[in-house]
Amino acid sequence: MIWTRRGRVLTYLAMTAGVVIVLFPYYWLTVMASNTTSEIYASPPRLTFGGQLAHNIGQVFAKVDFFGSLLNTVLVAVATTALVLFFDSLAAFTFAKYRFPGSSALFAVLLATFVVPTQLAAIPQFAIMADFGWVGSLKALVIPAAANAFGIFWMRQYCQGALPDELLEAARMDGCGFFRTYLSVALPVLRPALAFLGIFTFVTAWNDYLWPLVVLIDSNHVTLQVALAQLNTVYVKDYSVVMAGTLVAVVPLLVVFLFGARHFVRNIAAGALKG
Repeated sequence: MIWTRRGRVLTYLAMTAGVVIVLFPYYWLTVMASNTTSEIYASPPRLTFGGQLAHNIGQVFAKVDFFGSLLNTVLVAVATTALVLFFDSLAAFTFAKYRFPGSSALFAVLLATFVVPTQLAAIPQFAIMADFGWVGSLKALVIPAAANAFGIFWMRQYCQGALPDELLEAARMDGCGFFRTYLSVALPVLRPALAFLGIFTFVTAWNDYLWPLVVLIDSNHVTLQVALAQLNTVYVKDYSVVMAGTLVAVVPLLVVFLFGARHFVRNIAAGALKG
């Protein structure tokens, strides 16, 4: 009994420490965003909130086209997430539950792309976008990211364990075709995996910096991360303003994560109760 109580106490302490470690960077980001640059470099460091947060956020809005770049980022992230959820889940469902000539070899080639750094594909991908005439357009960010190997692999592994073959056989006996089976049978079962993949894809698209910097040569169509990078100039580095911009850019991600995580947990709990 004593060891059980000690185990619970240690568990709660470990969970509390984990929460503090996870949340402290956001707290420190807010502290830096609410102080001046000189106060950020003070020794010992200032650990309390300052009174410059509204001023620093105002400087962000004045120095960069924040709302324009925010709209571009939202469009890219939402469109990319929607396309990835559709194409990756469709491909994963096919790989997991159907056999066709060359399926194993094709999936092996897909897995092999994991070892290829994304930076190596930047030059040939830019050449392709130039041939299509998409350089400087948001289409150059959305279309190449419409499907990815990680999403297909993740969804395939989940589909193999969560979607029984008997359920598919029952759907076929009821006269369901491939797409009807995918839409009416597979997708409801795959919702927890789709929730995780949606969060992962949205965050990745939102935080992407290198590819938008390369392909969006028109400064009127930059994404949020590229716009925030413009706050750091060669001669002036006001880190309090940079942190304020970063803080404002993180808020939509937190909202998406909280909404998606709740949906993810709710679907897992529903599946556990049904099981």
